[in-house]
Amino acid sequence: MSLEILINTDIKTAMIARDKRKLEALRSIKAALLLIKTGKDTQFAEVPEELELKTLQKLIKQRKESAQMYKDQNRTESYDEEIYQSGIIEAYLPTQMSEEEIEQVVIDIISQTGASSMKDMGKVMGMASKQLAGKADNSLVSKFVKSKLA
Repeated sequence: MSLEILINTDIKTAMIARDKRKLEALRSIKAALLLIKTGKDTQFAEVPEELELKTLQKLIKQRKESAQMYKDQNRTESYDEEIYQSGIIEAYLPTQMSEEEIEQVVIDIISQTGASSMKDMGKVMGMASKQLAGKADNSLVSKFVKSKLA
């Protein structure tokens, strides 16, 4: 089942349950997917899964950054709302890999590519981003790549 269909189904369920908080998060996902689908640079009849994952990660990152700002300003109600919404959106991502699993994948990629210095970081990160799309945070992957190539 595509993400779009799943989101639409969950929106209906949230509307029936009158869950306004969840509905707001789901509608933001739907809006982001519609923007991709109808954007002037795209010709997608259906949004590719890789792009869906990137979109969800972007939405989560936005929520977490907003939550941090609210926390810094002692606005606990807004902070709680952003954290709640990021949790709803995260439920649609594949399960995240552990740090040990990410590190092992990075080691495997480095051995496959023969990377030996920081000059090869772009090549390693490119492969890692494709393999770990949606399964790991790129900043964490980058940290492991830097530590292994340094």
